[in-house]
Amino acid sequence: MVATNGTEVHEDSNYDRQKELKAFADSKAGVKGLVDAGITKIPRMFIAPPKSAPDTSKTTQCSIPIIDLSGIEDDPERHEETVEKVRRAAETWGFFQIVNHGIPFSVLEEMKNGVRRFFELDVEVKKQYYARDTDTKFRYSSNFDLYTAPFANWRDTCFCIMAPDGLKPEELPHVLRDIQLEYTKEVMRLGSCLFKLLSEALGLNPNHLEGIRCAEGLAVLCHYYPKCPEPELTFGTSKHSDNNFLTVLLQDQIGGLQVLYEDQWIDVPPVPGALVVNIGDILQLITNDKFKSVEHRVLANIEGPRVSVASFFTTDMLPSSRVFGPIKELLSEENPPRYRQTTVKEFVSYIHEHGLDGTSPLHLFKL
Repeated sequence: MVATNGTEVHEDSNYDRQKELKAFADSKAGVKGLVDAGITKIPRMFIAPPKSAPDTSKTTQCSIPIIDLSGIEDDPERHEETVEKVRRAAETWGFFQIVNHGIPFSVLEEMKNGVRRFFELDVEVKKQYYARDTDTKFRYSSNFDLYTAPFANWRDTCFCIMAPDGLKPEELPHVLRDIQLEYTKEVMRLGSCLFKLLSEALGLNPNHLEGIRCAEGLAVLCHYYPKCPEPELTFGTSKHSDNNFLTVLLQDQIGGLQVLYEDQWIDVPPVPGALVVNIGDILQLITNDKFKSVEHRVLANIEGPRVSVASFFTTDMLPSSRVFGPIKELLSEENPPRYRQTTVKEFVSYIHEHGLDGTSPLHLFKL
């Protein structure tokens, strides 16, 4: 027999996937609630189909670039070298780590601690923030795509819109409030720096990407990956690419993030004090495939809990009719536009309809 998510299972005519999903959502306790209940086998709704199941047998010695941002404002030669490193990383890997980025180590550590404090609140307190609709500026849930994805992921998430119209301090949980506001200011400053470097890497004016509002909106997703009793059967986050302009990721020391490079999954090892940066689908679209948005995933782990904070530069939450297409300065007879114009909201609607199904919407916008 094959279950509705494509997983081969034992014959069981009594299994009702929708009922299991609803019961999980109605509990408002998330994956952490399952772990706290002492389960030793993961529920069927989390089991990946055999063709998608984690395969960690293949290893490779490749590693994503690490770029040092120190001295780029004062040393023109160093600045030029850094722009070239960013260009190579954005064109080949779509991912790189940055060090000496200007965000104090203490702020990074406190941000991770704040996320842990929130998810380890008493479940009755956390339930006050639980929401599955997308209109809430701060919400806690598990699997935004619970009813649309082929299988559920082993993680809980809190989501907040921080720019351009961020939350009022009182709208944030007190255990996360101060550090969330401080960390957001730092990430917005860093985002401005990164978009300038990326603009220069494209041969454009340093302010080009900011000028077309790539840095205007910021959504912050705080992920909590509890320890998993059967990590070989599911994922912390399924294979996907990011439907945004740019992502800045803070991860703890447990690891599990992997990037698809030349058809192999490459570990992105945690580096103390570093942040992971990756190109999003919409940046690939407007650069006409010059920069690459690549697939990545997070393995479930038995050590847990793993904590990460993904800051998405995106404007899909804004009621904007602004259209984005390949940047005209990058086009020529030899390099005609490969994509049609679109709004960010239209582009991102795919993931809301289909969940993390491993398919990027980019192909839908190709000319």
